[in-house]
Amino acid sequence: MTQLDYGNDREARLVRETVQRQWAGPYGAARNIDPLLLVAVAGLVGLGLVMIFSATHHQLELRGADPMHFVTRQLISLGIGLVALLIVAAVDYRLFRAWAPVIYAVAIIMLIITAATGTTVNASRAWIVFGGFQFQPAELAKPALILMLAALFHERREGALGMRALVDAVVLAAIPTGLILLQPDLGTAIVFVAITFGVLLLARVHVRYMIALAVIGVLSMLGAYQLNILQEYQVERLTTFFNAADADPQSAGYNVNQAIIAVGSGQFSGQGLLQGTQTSLGYVPENHTDFIFTVVGEELGFLGAALLLGLYALLLWRALRVAAMARDTLGTLIAGGVVAVFSFQLFINVGMAVGIMPVTGLPLPFVSYGGTSLIGSLIMIGLLQNVHMRRHR
Repeated sequence: MTQLDYGNDREARLVRETVQRQWAGPYGAARNIDPLLLVAVAGLVGLGLVMIFSATHHQLELRGADPMHFVTRQLISLGIGLVALLIVAAVDYRLFRAWAPVIYAVAIIMLIITAATGTTVNASRAWIVFGGFQFQPAELAKPALILMLAALFHERREGALGMRALVDAVVLAAIPTGLILLQPDLGTAIVFVAITFGVLLLARVHVRYMIALAVIGVLSMLGAYQLNILQEYQVERLTTFFNAADADPQSAGYNVNQAIIAVGSGQFSGQGLLQGTQTSLGYVPENHTDFIFTVVGEELGFLGAALLLGLYALLLWRALRVAAMARDTLGTLIAGGVVAVFSFQLFINVGMAVGIMPVTGLPLPFVSYGGTSLIGSLIMIGLLQNVHMRRHR
């Protein structure tokens, strides 16, 4: 009996050592990627490229330009984003804990440079331009804030956290949020609020403090409106949403009305790829960026919209699974922050297109045209894969 027990113990030890050697190899963690997460991302990116082409090719042809112009630029950003995804996934996410303050500081410096010397596009100074390349630092600041908040809270496991934790998180989030409001970019600023709420919720901050923070946020928005801090077009968007019946359909309510018409005209199976009249004639402004869901709804109909939302459901399910299976608090908070970004932007963007949310200018992750948005989203997918690959280590 003793010999048998000894043999079993020895066999178990050999198995354990073999597993440890496999994990120690350069490709050990890569064996544990989440393939379904990659399938969801690939499906969204592929659908996005098709919709970008459909939304832009007709108008580009009329101007004598290359009909593949926007698709080509998006493909370049996709290549950069995939490289960034691989790099982020390859580095053990626990090392990001030590580097989080540096990453956060670089993001803040970039936002300061943007606010001071950035290029204005669509009434928002949100871009830095180098030659023919431009990028939006706010998109890269999203994963930076996620890492910073996760690093801050990963050691605090003594139960529900109190006022100190709330103040720390609010200060860290307020700096980039304030700089983005100066651009001004209200929609992106709200995303940073969503990130903060998502991380605080998973970090188990007291519910009463969360409620107090929400109330303060609402009162701050009302105060900004009363003090005329918001830009005129931002106020117009909000008032149009809350007073849709009184909005001028040829002015403030034009975007939303045309978006609703486009989505509704698709009915069940859509008008057909490249056949949407609202899309090809350019009736919906910014239909390759902010309102790209209208292209899906018009040309692919309910079936196409269901496919798109199904891919997002798969992505969010896998992301939540990563958060639940993470080996430590740091991994859970990183994954939770990513879930907050994708779910919030999905709800706001689709809500804009169907008239249930005010227009805020938020892109649809992976689908809307926008190089920096795509790169930032792929970096966050890299973080998810990073946590998932190392859940057993």
